[in-house]
Amino acid sequence: MTVLVRTTLLMLAIGAGFPGPSPGPSPGPISVPLATDLNGHPVTELAPPGTRAVVLFFAASDCPISNRYIPEMQRLAKQFEPLGVRVWFVYPNPGDTAEVVRAHDREFAIGAYTALDRSQTLTRMAHATITPEAAVFVPHGESLREVYRGRIDDRYLALGSERPQAAHHDLEEAIRAVLAARAVPQPGGPSVGCSIVTRQP
Repeated sequence: MTVLVRTTLLMLAIGAGFPGPSPGPSPGPISVPLATDLNGHPVTELAPPGTRAVVLFFAASDCPISNRYIPEMQRLAKQFEPLGVRVWFVYPNPGDTAEVVRAHDREFAIGAYTALDRSQTLTRMAHATITPEAAVFVPHGESLREVYRGRIDDRYLALGSERPQAAHHDLEEAIRAVLAARAVPQPGGPSVGCSIVTRQP
C-alpha cells in the first residue's frame, strides 16, 4: 500500500503495490498547516528542495524512554542531514507547549528542526502511537511516501527491560536503504515507550 502526503497541504491517499507500512483510512485533503514551530509559525513544508528523505521522530518531554533516545536521534541527524535527510523532532502531546519544549531543548541541548503537532496531523499522517517512534518518508512527485514506521533500535525489549546497548539499529538501516535506493527493511519489533495522548476535539 502507498501513503502519499502533500508537502504543503496534507493529503493521504491509498494506492497499491508498495510494500511499506499499511495506511489507515484516508481523510481526504485538508487545507491546514501540518504543524507549528516554536515561534507559532506554520510548518507547511517538511521536505525542502533537494531532500532525499524525511524522518519524523515523535518525542515527549516527559517520557523517560523518549529522552533516552535524544542522543541517538541527534547522532543520526548529524550523520545523515548532509546527505539530504531532514530530521524533525515532533511533539504530539497537548502538554508539550512551546514553552515546555524550549525548556526541554535547553535541558537536553537539542538543536533539531522542531514541530509542535497541535492538531496531531503529523501523528495521523505517520500512524504514530508511541513516543519514541520514528517514521521515514521519501519524496514522490509533489508528495511524500511513507516507507518506515517503528522503533529506533532494539535497545528496549519491553517497559523495564533494556539491553546495555542496541544490537539492531532499525531506523538507521531504513535511512541507509532509502539513500541506497534499496528495499526498506521494516522494524524487527514493536516500539516501546509512552503512549501518545490523543487530543480531544
